[in-house]
Amino acid sequence: MFGLAMRSLRKRAGAFGASFLSMFLGATILMAFASMLDTATGDGVTGTARETLVTMASVVGGWGLILVVFAVTSTLTLSVRQRAAEMALLKSVGATPAQIGRMIVGEAAGVAVAAGLLAIVPAALAGRGIVGLLHDTGQVPADVPHAFGPIAVSMGLGITFVSATAAALITARRAARVRVAESMADAAAEKTRLSRKRIAGGALCLLLATYAAVLTCTLMKGKGTDAMASAGQADIAAAIGFAFLAPAIIRGVTALLAAPLRAFGAAGDLAVTTLRRRTGAMSAAVTPIILFTGTAVGTLYLQATENAATDAAGLSKTADQKGVETLNLVVIGMVVVFTAIMLVNTLLAATAHRRREFAQARLTGATPGQVLGTVALESAVLTVIGVACGTVASVFTIVPFGIARMDSPTPDGSVWIFIGVVALAVVLTGATTLGSARRAVRVPAVEAVAA
Repeated sequence: MFGLAMRSLRKRAGAFGASFLSMFLGATILMAFASMLDTATGDGVTGTARETLVTMASVVGGWGLILVVFAVTSTLTLSVRQRAAEMALLKSVGATPAQIGRMIVGEAAGVAVAAGLLAIVPAALAGRGIVGLLHDTGQVPADVPHAFGPIAVSMGLGITFVSATAAALITARRAARVRVAESMADAAAEKTRLSRKRIAGGALCLLLATYAAVLTCTLMKGKGTDAMASAGQADIAAAIGFAFLAPAIIRGVTALLAAPLRAFGAAGDLAVTTLRRRTGAMSAAVTPIILFTGTAVGTLYLQATENAATDAAGLSKTADQKGVETLNLVVIGMVVVFTAIMLVNTLLAATAHRRREFAQARLTGATPGQVLGTVALESAVLTVIGVACGTVASVFTIVPFGIARMDSPTPDGSVWIFIGVVALAVVLTGATTLGSARRAVRVPAVEAVAA
């Protein structure tokens, strides 16, 4: 089965593109920040410089790790779900559940190794850029060179490999246990019921976000920039919690918007049907929107509130405060780039896989314009859900930190911060989905169905 997995990777390289890109970017981020630990262990690196490097590696790298693992799991799950018919065919010719599981894990392991090795060079360059930023802001002496050594490589390759194989094991377990007839049914229509594991995961993340929010506005009140440590965790935990519960949220919103959507005619009716029947794939698409909106809005307004608190006190920024601001900007940059690429990557994979579905709709009478209209409406609903959930997630950071630093739940910062984040989410989602769908409908319907 391992040989079959390797042949599958060679023959169907495009199908693994989404998983590969997630692992590649994840390994790049992990190794870049892990190299701060290599740099901190260098000769002559002591005191504040060492503390800054270790803090950046642990805080940014730690939350980056969570985002990476979640992204890899999402893309692998989507990839396996899209291959339900293939899994059913293998079972029908005698493949055992254990063999199916080994094939899926083997594919994930092969992609993880390739992605991790190819990420070494860009990770080293990114790590050097981060140290250069620390040099420019005076947080690390200019004579401290960037080091990219065994800590960065081992953490990047190890974590990428372990997270990919673990996600594959979880995904393969369900795929292998389902009977052939059920696999065929899953290939045609997804189960819409939210699993107990997703409910438990979502509840746990939301509880952690609530705990961090309460901690920030109680015990951390009056502690200055130290409140950022707990406040900054809350929006990420809340965003992941909403992502876990995304299938149920999508079903609820679709029920509320069913009548307005059907007012758009055939395209609206198709959109409602798809949103109801394919909540698994739709939740994978909405996840990066939630993460992007929640983390970007929360961190940007957190830093704006901190700047306002410093100005209100009539103080000039200390070296530590400049360091915290730099750290936050790095977090924002990392999140924006990673989740934006994850968003584009996931939507491309999800939409491209629907080429056969689009062709079947056209053969039953739908025009290309109606198919594109359906995709546009689906994209609009997913954007609304993602932005709304992400905005609520950001509140877990913004309000508690405002209370802790300014005795006010109202955040500082221009409304244009929020508008800018939302506009970017809308553009990325709409352009990616419609662009991919437009390419799909250009293929003759008969040819697409036969493919």
